[in-house]
Amino acid sequence: MTGDESDCVVVANPVSGGPDDDISEIRELAAEYGFGLAVSEESGDAIELTHEAIEAGAIRVGAYGGDGTINEVVRGIDAANAFESTTLGVLPGGTGNNFAGNIGVESVEHGFSLLAEGETRRIDLGVAGDELFVNSCVCGLTADASEATSSELKGRFGELAYVFNTIDRMRNFESIPLHVHAEDEEVLWDGDAMFVLIGNARRFPAGGRQQANVEDGLFEVTIIEDVSTGQLVRETATRRLLGGEVSSIHRLTAPSLTVDVRREEPVSFSFDGEIDQFNRLPCQVRPRTLAVRVGEGYDPVPPEPEDV
Repeated sequence: MTGDESDCVVVANPVSGGPDDDISEIRELAAEYGFGLAVSEESGDAIELTHEAIEAGAIRVGAYGGDGTINEVVRGIDAANAFESTTLGVLPGGTGNNFAGNIGVESVEHGFSLLAEGETRRIDLGVAGDELFVNSCVCGLTADASEATSSELKGRFGELAYVFNTIDRMRNFESIPLHVHAEDEEVLWDGDAMFVLIGNARRFPAGGRQQANVEDGLFEVTIIEDVSTGQLVRETATRRLLGGEVSSIHRLTAPSLTVDVRREEPVSFSFDGEIDQFNRLPCQVRPRTLAVRVGEGYDPVPPEPEDV
């Protein structure tokens, strides 16, 4: 670790935005603020670096990178059993920086200023199987596209790389037969899905807004059933013009749920961009577990999707 001894350490992933990412700015800002700096070298390093920083006395940990790096830092806080004593700061340096936008962090410089002296909120965490997630758990078309998007493509095209791969995979994507139910076995949804979003800090875009209520102890779940792309576009356009519901898009909220895949082959789930495969996935909320610095753009109670 480099930098002055501090109760604040920045854990940096130098390849979050692509293979040629340069963290010289992060080094300069960390030195300017008097924060320690720990740089990961490969996937998974940020978990151990965060754990080590907390054991050495850090009570604030900044995560420089994308949603996957933030996920690893949060897992490091969990491994140190330090959610009560540790505050997370987000320093957006990834491709999409979705979580950073959802909590009102506008830039790396803004993230440093918030980490130094900003508002702290306690937000929910999601647990899926043994995996933690901060922003969302996704399966279906976009999870497959995310898995297929290399660091080289992200470095060349940024967030468009995900768009390219999603379009490419849409042509041959086979829908996933799913059974989604609550703890008491109440059926929440059953059918063939193209996409499932179990949102913690993120909701399916409504009017361009993606932030979910991340302090209410509930997931915001969106399921898009298997329909033609043309039908989905027509229904969405009609809703925007005339109001009403999109029959192929299903929304629900729940503090816990289980997703059962009704076929032998497991499917890919993306936890803040980290991929694993499952046939059965129980998910539950850990209410107001993570202390995080937020910007002025963060709304503790964002409007409901139909109001956006």
